[in-house]
Amino acid sequence: MKKLRWGVLSTASIGVRKVIPAMQRGQLSTVAAIASRDLAKARAVAAQHNIPTAYGSYEELLADPSIDAIYNPLPNQLHVPWTIRAAEAGKHVLCEKPLSMNLAEAQSLLAVRDRTGVLIGEAFMIRSHPQWLRLRALLDEGRIGALRSIAAFFSYFNTDPSNIRNIPETGGGALYDIGCYCIQAARTGFHQEPTRVCALLDRDPRLRTDRLTSALLDFPAGHAIFTCGTQLVPYQRVHFFGTKGRIEIEIPFNAPTDRPTRLFIDDGSDILGSSISTETFPTADQYTLQGDDFSRAVLEGTPLPVPLEQGIANMAVIDAIFASAHSRQWESVRGD
Repeated sequence: MKKLRWGVLSTASIGVRKVIPAMQRGQLSTVAAIASRDLAKARAVAAQHNIPTAYGSYEELLADPSIDAIYNPLPNQLHVPWTIRAAEAGKHVLCEKPLSMNLAEAQSLLAVRDRTGVLIGEAFMIRSHPQWLRLRALLDEGRIGALRSIAAFFSYFNTDPSNIRNIPETGGGALYDIGCYCIQAARTGFHQEPTRVCALLDRDPRLRTDRLTSALLDFPAGHAIFTCGTQLVPYQRVHFFGTKGRIEIEIPFNAPTDRPTRLFIDDGSDILGSSISTETFPTADQYTLQGDDFSRAVLEGTPLPVPLEQGIANMAVIDAIFASAHSRQWESVRGD
């Protein structure tokens, strides 16, 4: 079976810890090269993960004619510049979330993609996990009636000033890092775009990043609310409320790779929960599935899990939330 040959830009933690080992287990993906500005680091990671080639610069990796696609886990402010350079080198690109630092940056990728003919997708691995695919099927079949409300929560605790998630210049903060998942969950559930948002944001006075962000998203079909935080007890959950029932995803974002995941369906007949049914999904690595889904799109022409247009739409909501937190008013979500 033919596999897509991947190159990885940088030895970023998310790549080394989760994505690279997962993609190496894929049926359609193989990591063939990795690059770092520190050749010793690149060689060390290559040896650790059985990657054949290590480069001491990103430019060398992009010039390698044997590489088909690039995984870009660089810091947020480098997502768009290096995605552009990879596309112009003729490589397909899977870019880590958030796609960019703002909507205008994200939109600039459209012309590059159309000019080069490559595929560009955003790395929301949840969209490849069976529990999210099942959610979509349940909503489509009307299992909980008409979906009217979504509530999400995502948090962790990290006050390390040297951590990239706490540095504003590199796109740190709760909204960029984990709020984007809550937005993705709401847009996935309603299968449409919000028209306006209202938000509150609390910044750490020392780190200057948002440590607590909450938002209300107004969709044509209903409302979504979420809170995300970087200085809270670690927790995550998403609820989908319909006119005839509700669905709850127990571990929606960091689905474990060492145990099954669960989805709860409640018809609402008993507030104590005796009517809840549980669907269990076999152990899976969503990063492996994401890599193979992207590779399949390149090799077989299937749809990308999160195409560029979807990434741009998520950034439009992020922009509007930042604007609302500043203006303290409702802000429209730009659909252009």
